[in-house]
Amino acid sequence: MPYRVLFAEDAERDIEDLYRFIAGRDGTETAERILKEIETACADLEEFPARGNIPKELESIGLAEYRELHHKPWRMIYRIMGTDVVVYCVVDGRRDMQTFLERRLIR
Repeated sequence: MPYRVLFAEDAERDIEDLYRFIAGRDGTETAERILKEIETACADLEEFPARGNIPKELESIGLAEYRELHHKPWRMIYRIMGTDVVVYCVVDGRRDMQTFLERRLIR
């Protein structure tokens, strides 16, 4: 049974910001290629949503319902909710992830 992959508003903004950042630094062709790779990885969650691992920053504070995919250095944090997979953020994993995830997901 395929799941439906949805993007939270914050995740959509993350993708837009990421596109602008990469396009400004490396050009639109590179930005489009990287975003397509990220979107393909997220779309694959339709068939295998449990394939991601629990983010260590969340597991350390007792939150095990979120999972993540990597497209280095970016991390896509998502949650399986029934037959939906909700992507909550697409973020550069080199930042202070503990603080970011606590702020973004535990508001």
